[in-house]
Formats: sequence, structure tokens, C-alpha cells
Amino acid sequence: MERVQALANAGLNELPAQFIRPPNERPENSKPISGVTVPVISLSQPRHVIVEEVYKACSEWGFFLVTDHGISSALIQQLQEVGQQFFGLPQKEKEAYANDPATGKFEGYGTKMTKNLDEKVEWVDYFFHVMSPKAKTNYDIWPKHPHTYREVTEEYNKEMLRVTNELLELLSEGLGVEGNVLKSHLGGEDIELEMKINMYPPCPQPQLALGVEPHTDMSALTILVPNDVPGLHVFKDGNWVAVNYLPNALFVHVGDQIEVLSNGKYKSVLHRSIVNKERMRMSWAVFAAPPHEALIGPLPELVNDDQKPPKYSTKTFAEYRYRKFNKLPQ
Repeated sequence: MERVQALANAGLNELPAQFIRPPNERPENSKPISGVTVPVISLSQPRHVIVEEVYKACSEWGFFLVTDHGISSALIQQLQEVGQQFFGLPQKEKEAYANDPATGKFEGYGTKMTKNLDEKVEWVDYFFHVMSPKAKTNYDIWPKHPHTYREVTEEYNKEMLRVTNELLELLSEGLGVEGNVLKSHLGGEDIELEMKINMYPPCPQPQLALGVEPHTDMSALTILVPNDVPGLHVFKDGNWVAVNYLPNALFVHVGDQIEVLSNGKYKSVLHRSIVNKERMRMSWAVFAAPPHEALIGPLPELVNDDQKPPKYSTKTFAEYRYRKFNKLPQ
């Protein structure tokens, strides 16, 4: 399989045809609106202020940046260093971790290839694995080099569990329910955290390609840190909005499961990634998702048959995933 990083390293001047998006999808024809910035929320504010700001951001944007979250900048830097070091390994060494989604092996080193001839390929390689809970974590698939990868990632996992709990409490309170409600419906202590390191190499014609095409995340929440090369766009009110880099901030995406649980009060954010001609862009996304057997539907507290009917059907997360992967109606 041809990796995007290997293509980029070969010194292409022109993109291969499979990476060139149709005209309406190209960044050069769908530029982000200027003068609009995404919400930035400090967790050092009084509780009622944070709840209000999180509710507003999740209902209007489905996206916000978090500062004063308590994760040390040193740990974020270590996380980024071990990820960069993995992608700097010789190609043969990385291929030892190759995944195979066609056989259901999603964890490991991958490049998203197409399902049919019409689908375009995204300009990205990635490394994906489960971080939590321990019972579902396969350390054999984690990179052995750099040798500090596991230690750093386990430390980051602890912080992600803490921040995920905190955010789910804030989102619950914003909906007017008890702080533990969203977490309990998402599987409680069985919530899964999945790490995906995205690596977007320099691209010879970035105006024609996409790093990741427009999509919503099927998770409950996605908590992401990027490197300092901007490239994330979120969709709001019919326009793309560019997300500026903010050192040590967490980028929080509302995913599909939170939209369903909130009965549409919170929006799952449509977003995409663009690429850069000169510089490699990287991001470290942690998906907080329910276990496959969890039944997800609108919270009972938010629906009644007369004024507030359920807008979404209730189904297992496994069925939701199957339908989303296969582009079937939910």
C-alpha cells in the first residue's frame, strides 16, 4: 500500500489524480469566512459561567477550545514528540504496525483508502489505537519505538479520562440534568478512549486536496491537540470557519452520540482538515465513545410525547457505527 508520507517524500510536483477533489470540495473554492472566531472557554471561571458558555458553544457550534484544563504543557509536548518520532521511523518499521480495516483490524498504522473508484483519497496517514479501558487495550499494537511512547500515552490517558469526565458533567448540567447523566448513558467506567494521531505531510497542491473530508465524528466527544500548523475548519451557518492555533488549548468536538443523547440540543460539528504546501501538520485526537453494546437514544429527561418528541431512534453504538460506515440512514 502506498503511504501518503512516502509519496510526499518522493518529491512530487503534482498530485496524483486520486487526491484531487471535485471542484466544489476544493479548498480554493470553499474558503473559510474571515472575521469569525470559535468559542474559547477557560475552565478557571466560576462553575455557572462555564456551564453557560459550554451550553452556548455546544448548541450553536458543536465545537470550542478549552484553556486552563490542568494538563501540563510539558505532557502535551511529550505526547507530540513521541508521535512525531514514530512517523519519523523508517517505512519498514512503521509497516510492522499496519492495520487492515477490510478484515476488521482497525488499530495500528494506516492510510485511508477508498471504498469505490469514485471516492477520493485523503492526504493523511494515521496511527490509531484504544487507550482505555484497560480490558480493551492491546499494548502489542502500540509503537515500541520511541521507547517512551507507552509511558507518555498512559499518562495522557489519565488526563483525558479526567477532562472527559469534567466535560460530560458540564454538558449534563447545561441540559438541566444531574452531572453524571451523560456519562452513565455512555457506559460509565466502560467509556472507551481511542487515540488517533493524524499526520498530514507537505502537499504539492494543497488547494486541490483535503487532509480529511467534511464529516462529523461518531464518538460522543473528540478532544484534540494539534501542532502549530493550522488546518482545521468547522462549519457554521453555511460557512467554513478556520480554527486558529492556540498553544496548549484542547479542541473539543461534539460528536454524534452527544447530539442524539441531547435530542438535538447539542450539535455534532461538521469539520474538515486542509493541508499545507511547506509544512507537516499533525493532530492528536482522542475519541470518547460508548462501548459497542451501549444503547444510545435521546435522554428520557429531555423528551415527552407531546411537546418534545424524540428526534432520533435508540440503537446500540455498534449498529450506529455500522450504519455510519456504510452510509446507511440512521
